[in-house]
Amino acid sequence: MKKLSVSLSLLFTVLALFSQKGSIEGRVLNATTNEPIEFANIQVVGTSVGTTSDMEGNFIFTNIDPGFVRLAASFIGFETTFSPEIQILGNQITFIDIELTETALSLDEVEVRPSFTLKRIESPVSILTIGVQEIEKSAGVNRDVSKAMQTLPGVGATDPNRNDLIVRGGGPSENLFYLDGIEIPVINHFATQGSSGGVVGVVNPDFVREISFYTGAFPANRPNTLSSVMEIRQKDGSRDRVHSKISIGASDAALTVDGPAGAASSFIVSARQSYLQLLFKAIGLPFLPTYNDFQVKFKHAVDAKNELTFIGIGAIDNMTLNTGLQETGTEAQRYLLGYLPVYNQWNYATGIVYKHFGTGYYDTWVLSRNMLRNKNYKYRDNDEDKPKTLDYLSDETENKLRFERLYSELPVKLMLGGGVEYANYANSTSMLTFRDGAVRSIDYDTRLGLFGYQAFAQVSDEYLKHRLKLSLGISAAGNNFNSNMGNPLNQFSPRLSASYLLADKWDINANFGRYAMQPAYTSLGFKDANGDFVNRNEGVKYIKSNQAIVGLEFRPKSNMRMTLEGFYKGYHDYPLSVYEGISLASKGTEYGQVGDEEIRSAGKGRAYGFELFSRIVDWNRLNITTTYTFFRSEFTDMEGIYRPSSWDTRHMLNLISSYSLPGNWNLSARWRFVGGAPYTPVDMELSTNKAAWNVTNRAYIDYDSFNSLRLSNSHQLDIRIDKEIYFKKWTLNIYADVQNAYNFKSQGQPIYTNKGLDGAVMDDPADPENRQLIRVIEAYSGTLLPTVGIMVRM
Repeated sequence: MKKLSVSLSLLFTVLALFSQKGSIEGRVLNATTNEPIEFANIQVVGTSVGTTSDMEGNFIFTNIDPGFVRLAASFIGFETTFSPEIQILGNQITFIDIELTETALSLDEVEVRPSFTLKRIESPVSILTIGVQEIEKSAGVNRDVSKAMQTLPGVGATDPNRNDLIVRGGGPSENLFYLDGIEIPVINHFATQGSSGGVVGVVNPDFVREISFYTGAFPANRPNTLSSVMEIRQKDGSRDRVHSKISIGASDAALTVDGPAGAASSFIVSARQSYLQLLFKAIGLPFLPTYNDFQVKFKHAVDAKNELTFIGIGAIDNMTLNTGLQETGTEAQRYLLGYLPVYNQWNYATGIVYKHFGTGYYDTWVLSRNMLRNKNYKYRDNDEDKPKTLDYLSDETENKLRFERLYSELPVKLMLGGGVEYANYANSTSMLTFRDGAVRSIDYDTRLGLFGYQAFAQVSDEYLKHRLKLSLGISAAGNNFNSNMGNPLNQFSPRLSASYLLADKWDINANFGRYAMQPAYTSLGFKDANGDFVNRNEGVKYIKSNQAIVGLEFRPKSNMRMTLEGFYKGYHDYPLSVYEGISLASKGTEYGQVGDEEIRSAGKGRAYGFELFSRIVDWNRLNITTTYTFFRSEFTDMEGIYRPSSWDTRHMLNLISSYSLPGNWNLSARWRFVGGAPYTPVDMELSTNKAAWNVTNRAYIDYDSFNSLRLSNSHQLDIRIDKEIYFKKWTLNIYADVQNAYNFKSQGQPIYTNKGLDGAVMDDPADPENRQLIRVIEAYSGTLLPTVGIMVRM
């Protein structure tokens, strides 16, 4: 082992001799008119390196050390602006455009307060920005966009192996995602229909320039969300030549190609294919997932005032069962094989973004289409010669058109717009269920066409010598599902943001708003046994949430930021499951779908707490982030009793650090602590009924005691080390990532089986024909997971 370490060190030392420095090329533009700004000052943040833009707004930096940097651009009459974080690669050019916003202030009134996170007047609280370094280099993230979000304050996770986003106690269905302005409902492979989670992210990190994540204070032009908005801003293709990048990671291999497509156009395309099923089969897991995804961006400057961008993203997911373990597997493996169905999914989102830069305003038009097909089925005993106990096929398709206009030369900043959409939902379901003491069949086919619309406006201004910033937004939405939803006044959503400069380094910020979200298509399109849209009544409504956020921000230095935020979210009209009597807010983190049942919009909820956030950037090559969230999350059942939601872990702590070592080495670590989640005991009467068990091959939970028990706390340490090696015409990046480094075993919900150690069903001696005994077979999970990866860019 010692000889191997010495040999590797010598190898990296020799390879480092080929290390090259990189360049930055870009433009400084007027954000409103898209015109170049000449003689603007541009500086590499944290250094004395600077330059100015030429007559065409162009600038260039050469001989820049590889790593992650930001640029600061300034000019008289414009706000000082920081670029997104950009990665400098040896012997390659990194391209970046910086857009400056005009200000009405004269030079002697401007006080520049450098910060890597300039607040937005519409959302002065509850927004954080993730750069490429945090996606590419963070421990435990594995270059996954969703997992990077799970390190932010207020964001919880249900399982280390899933990408569900639980934001400030809200359900996983309450999140909204945009890719360069195009709404994309699915960002994860093996997505849960009617929710937002999954297993592995679909978005290729090679495309990402920067991500803004709102956990509250949503701007008015982002309706139909209750917990979060994720804005993913993508890179443009390179302007110098065609580049390619090959990435081989723990679960997939990817190829990305980008470059110019003529004098006024650029492109970037990628494809990824997984080989996770080979690893899962080798280590004996009962399910074998396979996924593929594709992504494309094409940008064309029609002229100086008009530009077009085409966006496309899609995924194909299949999960089969490792049925060979039915005889040779462990009890836990056989249990999973007993109830897991086979999953087949595919989805895509495409769109065109057109921007027009006028005089004193600019317009954005977005035309998009997205589709999800979700298919899953289950044969009894996984034997295809036996009948299916589940056969589900569903399609969701949305066609959307949105318009936004931003005025910049009025006495106030004004943004307004609206949109229309037409959605198609189709479902064919055949499944067995056990209800009212008997096995019953649910069979229905549905076709639902839904027309929807939205309108929004936001006005912002500054007062008291620019110490006070106010922003008022309104939005309204509706659809033709029923008359209640068709009335936009029922979904009227005002919001007010305020920010006040207490002192040079202190701000107090606040937001108060009302938000509305349409129930899932799986609920709107559900039919009963008579073939009727059982939820198409005036009792089904948009979900509403009244929210209040107050925060204090402290910036002791330009590279340091600390915040304290308190929040309250009050929900009403939340869907309740008529059969189970619980809120759908506690569902959505398993495979398949959620919401395909009879509901009533009669539930209430509340989530409240506070967050602490601290970040130090580039302090002697060290980055340190600390986040802590305390919260409570409760929703009413059918009787109006508040019960803990399934996400009510109460405590979430993240300690994150990274250190840039000499020789292009990078070391990162993350330690996470999560409080124990509530869970529900099993219904022993129903679970010991053989007929009921044979429908699902798993225990039934006792909804009368919903979430009355609680798991123990859990924690995990992830470590990652990277090495980048630069050659004359290509770059090599090698990394090793270890998740759960000290192999912590977390308590999971008890798993029950109806079989004894001999594999036979345990008959109840009192009634062996109809009843059975059950026992716990596993309650803890977690394993040390080392992975390695290689990336080559040419």
